[in-house]
Amino acid sequence: MKLEPDCIRDTLLAVEDYEFNAYITLDSLCEKLSQYSKDEIHYTCLKLHEGGLLTLNILPAMNQNVPLIASIDGLTFQGHEFLENIKSSSNWDKVKNGCKTVGSFSLPVMRSIATQLITEAIKKAF
Repeated sequence: MKLEPDCIRDTLLAVEDYEFNAYITLDSLCEKLSQYSKDEIHYTCLKLHEGGLLTLNILPAMNQNVPLIASIDGLTFQGHEFLENIKSSSNWDKVKNGCKTVGSFSLPVMRSIATQLITEAIKKAF
């Protein structure tokens, strides 16, 4: 399955939007992100968890190929940092264009480009 960049950003934004200590299920997240399939969101959450951006409560996969998500606990500190760097639509568009130029939409590449954009903006401001 392909990791969709817009689904990454939309998932992080949606999880951030929940109240502190909310019980977030995959189904409730899917309701918020109806433009994506449940499989896309499930896969994205698993990859964001592996990438250290999202904390999940995962159940062992019984007779299945992929682990089940019992609940989504929230963003990690790194998840918050990354989201802050891509929250504005203009920054996100620049990150996606940078990824196209580089030829990679991997999480580390997206994070690196987003960090560089913010660093450059800070330098210009001062």
